[in-house]
Amino acid sequence: MSDLKEQLYKELKLKIALGIEGVSFSEDVLKKLAEKKEIKTVEFCGPGKFSETKKHHYFPHAIHLKNGFGAFPLADPNSPYAIVERNGVFGIDYRGNYLSDISFEEDPRFYSGKTEDGANMKDIAQDRSVSSSDKSIVVCYSEECAVKDKGQTCLFCTFNAKKKYEDGPDGPVWKYPRQIGETVKAAYDEGYKHVTITGGFIPERRELEYYLDVAESIKDALGKDTFNGTACIGAPLDFSVIEKYKEAGFSTIAFNTEVWGKDYFEIVCPGKVEACGGYDNWIKAIEYAVEVFGKGKVRSNFVCGLQPREVLYEGFEYLASKGVVTIASSWVPYAGSPLEGHRSPTIDWHWEVQLKHAEILRKYGRTFEEVFNGAPARFPVHDIFQIEDGTWPGSGIK
Repeated sequence: MSDLKEQLYKELKLKIALGIEGVSFSEDVLKKLAEKKEIKTVEFCGPGKFSETKKHHYFPHAIHLKNGFGAFPLADPNSPYAIVERNGVFGIDYRGNYLSDISFEEDPRFYSGKTEDGANMKDIAQDRSVSSSDKSIVVCYSEECAVKDKGQTCLFCTFNAKKKYEDGPDGPVWKYPRQIGETVKAAYDEGYKHVTITGGFIPERRELEYYLDVAESIKDALGKDTFNGTACIGAPLDFSVIEKYKEAGFSTIAFNTEVWGKDYFEIVCPGKVEACGGYDNWIKAIEYAVEVFGKGKVRSNFVCGLQPREVLYEGFEYLASKGVVTIASSWVPYAGSPLEGHRSPTIDWHWEVQLKHAEILRKYGRTFEEVFNGAPARFPVHDIFQIEDGTWPGSGIK
C-alpha cells in the first residue's frame, strides 16, 4: 500500500470513528464556532446521541478532515474525540493527541431561499454531497412514521422521537410536493445532481400517491420529463407499483432492509413486517425492482452493529449478487430510539465491515457512479471506491 493510500485510509477510519463516537467541545470552542457565521450549522437539542443534551446550540453541520473526508459527527459531551481551537485553527484531538486540522462547509446558496408559500428551503432539503463534483440533496418529507401508533417503530430509529423533546428544534412537520419541487429546482440550478425522497411510512400506506405528486412537481419545476432521483419506499404488496415509480421519473429506488435474516428483521423492524408483507416479500420486492430499474439502480441500506458480521456479509453478498447497491451505515444508539442507551460495536468492528462491504460490491461489478446514484451521501463505501480507483478528490472537497 502506498504512503498516500495508507494516509487516506487512516483518515477515513477517523471519519468513521467520529460518526459513531461523536465529538465533545468546550463552551469556549462552541462560542468561537458560533462566531464563524459563514459555516453551515445545524441546531441540536434532541433527539441526538444523548437525551440529556437539552441546551440549544448551533453546531457545524459537517466537518472536513485534513485530506477532505467529510464527517457528520454528533455533539457528545462524553466523546474522547474533541474539537479544539489553536490560534484560530480548529482541529480534532483524541485524549490529548492532536489528530487533524478540520475545516467547515459553507451553506449552499439555496439554503437562504424560500418557497412560494414562505417555507425555508433549508428546512425542505439538506445537502448530502459526496464531493464538490457529486452534489446531492435529501428530502425527508415528514418527522413521523405511521407505525408508531401500533408501537412498531424500528428499534434503531428516531422517527417519532421529536415530540419527546418538547424544547427540540423546530421545522416543518410535513413537506408538500410544490415546496419540494421549488427547492429541488433551486438546488439543481446551483449544481446539485441528485435528490433522494425519503421519510417514515405515510398513514394508510399512501406513499405512491405522494411520491407521484412529488415527482410531477419536480419535473414541472425543472421543465423536464425526467430527473435524477431516488424514491426510498417500503416494499409494496403489489409489485406493479414499483413500475409506476420509474414511469414517474425516478432513476433509482431504495428499499432499506436494515438487517439480514427473517428472525432479525421481525425483531428489529416490526412495522415493516406488518405493513410490507414480511421479510420474504421485502426481499422479493427488491429483486423485482432490479428487473424494473436495472442492476446498480436499486439500493438497500443495512444498519451495521445490530447483528454479527457474518450475517451482514451474507446479506451484502446475496443482494449484491442480484445487482443491488447495498449501503453499510454504522448503528448509533440515538436518544429517542427504542435502543437508546445501548452501545454500538468497536470502531475496529465497523472498520472491518466497511472494508468487506466495499470488497463485495466491487466483486459484483458495482461502480462509484452506481453507488453514488443509489446512495448519494458521504458513506464510507464512496470513499473506499475512490481511494481504490485513485479518484479521491482529497483536500479540494468543499
